Formats: sequence, C-alpha cells, structure tokens
Amino acid sequence: MNFIKRKNSAGKIDRPSWDEYFMEIAQLVAQRSTCLRRKVGAIIVKDKHVLATGYNGAPSGLKHCLEIGCLRIKNKIPSGQRHELCRGLHAEMNVIIQSAKFGIGIKDSVIYSTTHPCILCAKMIVNAGIKKVIIRENYPDREAVKIFKEAGVTIKKI
Repeated sequence: MNFIKRKNSAGKIDRPSWDEYFMEIAQLVAQRSTCLRRKVGAIIVKDKHVLATGYNGAPSGLKHCLEIGCLRIKNKIPSGQRHELCRGLHAEMNVIIQSAKFGIGIKDSVIYSTTHPCILCAKMIVNAGIKKVIIRENYPDREAVKIFKEAGVTIKKI
C-alpha cells in the first residue's frame, strides 16, 4: 500500500484527502483480483461513504483465471480489445452489480477505480447515473473517454 504521510506547517501529520483515502481503499480492493493481466479495484462512494466494492475476476462460483489460465493471454489479445473474450468481469461492472444485488442506490455517486474504465464499463457507469469517475491509471480506450465527455461525466486522475 502507498500510504501518504504529509506534514503540515505545524509539523503534524496531515490526514489524506478524501480522494486519496477512497483511492487507497480501491487499491486494497484490487488485491482481491484474480486476473492474471491486471488487478483492478473499484468502489462507489456517495456523501463520503463507501456504498460497494468490486474487483475484476470470474463470476461468483466459477473457476478463476488463477486456477485455469487466461483466455486472453492464450490468444494473445491486446489490452483494450475484444473485451467479450474474457472470463472475468471488470471491477467497475462488479461494483455496479453488487450495488444492484443489495438494493443500494448509486445515482449521483462517485466511482473510484484504480484504472480508467473501458468503453463497456463507461456505458454502464453512465446508465447507472454515476456523475464522477476518479482514477489512478490511464487505459488505452479513447472511446470510453468520448462516452464520458458526451454524457457529462467528470474524470479526474489522482
């Protein structure tokens, strides 16, 4: 974990900002990922409260890529392409699904994701009514950026 320790002008350690705090939680969630290519974590926050978490991996009850291998690696599929050829769900998909499964309203919330969402996740985020996406890393999907811009969803990298 990358815990941030800063001292203020009085020499006392400052607390992390809300964005830093929630991104560290998303980074911790990513450690549960079972993806062999990229570990991603996502959390949904509203009014400074965590509503749900998600990480990338196989659907509940199915074998994970850690156990049976990665179809994308086997077929040399480049990052950002042919998302349907993957056993796993993305972290953003999982956090939205978990919210729905447990009846948690996420309209007008913020999603923190360790990686910029792909176009599939971007469309889900828009339709879920999430208004802001905060990321740690970029991802090679220009179409997702266009979707967010057209829908008026704010993207912030920290």
